[in-house]
Amino acid sequence: MIPFALRLVRPYWRWLLIVAVAMVVDIAMGLASPWPLKIVLDSVFDSKPMPSAFAWPAGEHSDRLARLNVAVMLTVAIALLQAASSYVNAYFTVSIGQWIAHDLRHSVYGHLQRLSMAYYDKQQVGPLISTITDDINAVQDFASTSMLDLLIDGLTIVGMLAVMFTLNWRFTLVALAMTPLVVIFAIRMRSVVKEATRDVRRRQSEIVSIVQEGLASIRVVKAFAQGAFERQRLDAKSVESVEAALYARRVRSLLGPVVTGLVAIGTAAVLWFGARLVLDGAMTAGALIVFLTYLGKMFRPIQDVARASTNIAQASVGLERIRAVLDADERLPRAPNARALTRAEGRVEFRGVTFGYDPDRPVLTDISFVVEPGQLVGLVGPSGSGKSTLVSLIPRFYDPNAGAVILDGSDVRDFTIRSLRRQIAFVLQDTQLFHAPIWQNIAYGQPDATRAAIISAAELAQAHEFIEALPDGYDTMVGQGGLTLSGGQRQRLGIARAMVRDAAILILDEPSSGLDAESERLVFEGLDRLLSGKTTFVISHRMATIRNADVILVLDQGRIVERGTHDELLAQNGLYSRLQQLQRPEEVQTAESLKGSGEEQ
Repeated sequence: MIPFALRLVRPYWRWLLIVAVAMVVDIAMGLASPWPLKIVLDSVFDSKPMPSAFAWPAGEHSDRLARLNVAVMLTVAIALLQAASSYVNAYFTVSIGQWIAHDLRHSVYGHLQRLSMAYYDKQQVGPLISTITDDINAVQDFASTSMLDLLIDGLTIVGMLAVMFTLNWRFTLVALAMTPLVVIFAIRMRSVVKEATRDVRRRQSEIVSIVQEGLASIRVVKAFAQGAFERQRLDAKSVESVEAALYARRVRSLLGPVVTGLVAIGTAAVLWFGARLVLDGAMTAGALIVFLTYLGKMFRPIQDVARASTNIAQASVGLERIRAVLDADERLPRAPNARALTRAEGRVEFRGVTFGYDPDRPVLTDISFVVEPGQLVGLVGPSGSGKSTLVSLIPRFYDPNAGAVILDGSDVRDFTIRSLRRQIAFVLQDTQLFHAPIWQNIAYGQPDATRAAIISAAELAQAHEFIEALPDGYDTMVGQGGLTLSGGQRQRLGIARAMVRDAAILILDEPSSGLDAESERLVFEGLDRLLSGKTTFVISHRMATIRNADVILVLDQGRIVERGTHDELLAQNGLYSRLQQLQRPEEVQTAESLKGSGEEQ
């Protein structure tokens, strides 16, 4: 974990250098702070010689008043220097912590974008959100505050010990008698605190998952009146989180009283032995004050380290969870000589493709077919037959376990993923819109599209008219998920998004599912324009969508069981024919009317 932490701070070494200089000044002033009082007690009240390091401002034969003035000036100078160095330390360490958090968010989110869909098939979104927010914040808090405090405390302890041993090494050993017990206790408690903190973070992630799922599915929750059930789910996890947090607090709460008790015993011993040495004339009162001040300052860092165990544990657990994401290597392999695909012609071939999310349980088995550029392919079959899985192999959301997907004569694995996917446009069953203006949602398919291109795509998708009727037209903000728009409006925006992308390959996954007849008619009018000249894969149960396809592939249990045109498949009186017969009469009638509308276009 330490090498990983060092990589995080390496880019900011110049700021760290400034912090180091300020830290040295801060520590030096901390060591010097009790000495003016020693001067007053020993050299002003008792006429003993001033310490050589502070004698020169007062002069060799200075009187008591001059020594008092030196002590006062030293007190002010030490305080000002310590305040300035503390400010510099605080400013730059907070800056480092903030930028480390930024770098971590950038790295983690970027890595998540590069991971394959197989990773997300096995992950909950809640813990990932928690890692990007809470875990990174814990690391940031540690880097901004606790890390500097621990460094200063550690170096201060070293400096104090050096001065104390110089003054009286026997007395220093007495002063340190309790220190080993404090350190041993803190170390033994650290692992317990860390495990308790890890359990708290795990349960907090589960809460985030429940909230994220519940809010993302709020319409389903309300439709089925399951608000009480969702509250019960959250309450149960919340209670578990509270219990885990209270246990962690109980463990951490032991540290303070135990350390405080041991420190009190050590301080009492020093006071008793030190007072006797002063009474016997073996030590000055000023020296005892320096010892007691140093002892208090030395035990305080030890107490701080014990109390900081929470921040240390949270940062450590946070780094573990961040590393778990960054170390996830479920990325699609890239060919050593992968090349960019500039413009695809659109010839797609599946050559003996077998695939399963679990390799031992194939979803697709020995799939082979060829689609020429510009052809329309219909994919039909019972639910779970592998239709969506098949089209997900074209943009390399997954790679086949066997066989190959060929595009324009080359394995899709020979292209860079980014350039491959830029040649493919999608219109899905439920178009996902973002909380952004209408024009940005359309331009998501081509971020550098001009305003004119966006409007043109909307016109072709039959979306321009309803967009212009919105309060701010193309600048109207879309609510999260586009729920403020109708299903037909969302689909037409999805078609416009695909149009502005102008890709060679188009994948339609149930684009008209759940739409009323009028919305479906408008969507199909937009689709007619979108399909022109593109290699198109259409997944649908509706006759209107696929009846004019150049070829229809019928899947059942992961295999192609029939293939041909609509009329050819009906003549075979097989699975395709049975699926068509299952449609309601009104759906067939709608399909016929839409077919006629499409032919007039």
